[in-house]
Parts: sequence; structure tokens; C-alpha cells
Amino acid sequence: MPRAPEPTAAETYAKRRSDIARLLDVLDMELDRHADRAKADPRNWGMAGDLGKVRSDLIDTVAFISCMDRADVERFLCDEEDPDAGSEPRNPELNPGSTT
Repeated sequence: MPRAPEPTAAETYAKRRSDIARLLDVLDMELDRHADRAKADPRNWGMAGDLGKVRSDLIDTVAFISCMDRADVERFLCDEEDPDAGSEPRNPELNPGSTT
């Protein structure tokens, strides 16, 4: 029996992109479930710790996929957390609406 041809790079890319989209949907659902548990136990610092781990992993992922330093991604988050700062993120790739 002949072997099935190996997938092309484009096919593999499309499949992995689809997998990532599905994982992001699951992450959103799991964050909602996690928030419900955190609301039921608001003094549980473990819940905040869980999100600290997820946040850290996502920072690493964004830094990797955008070929940026982790510190640049963290600065972007700090800029967004401080609306009075009045500045756009330093990297326009992290701010799609930026004209700079």
C-alpha cells in the first residue's frame, strides 16, 4: 500500500493555526470558569497565582511569535494598565491602530 504524501509546510501551518485558534477559544472558556471559582473564593491567592502563570506563559508566547523581548511585551502591558500615561506602546506591532 502506498504511503500518504507528507503534508506541505503550508498545510501544516494552516492546521497548526487552526489548532491555536481552537486553543484560544478553550482558554477563554476556561478563564470564565476559573473566574467563577475565584469569585466563589475571593481570598484564595492561589487563583491569582494561576493567572500569574498563564499571564507569564502568554507573555513568553507573544514575545516568541513577534520576535520581541519579553520586556517589550511587559512594557506594552504596563502602558495599557496606565491610561493616564498618554503614550502608545513602544512597538507599533503591539498596537494595530498605531500610525507610528
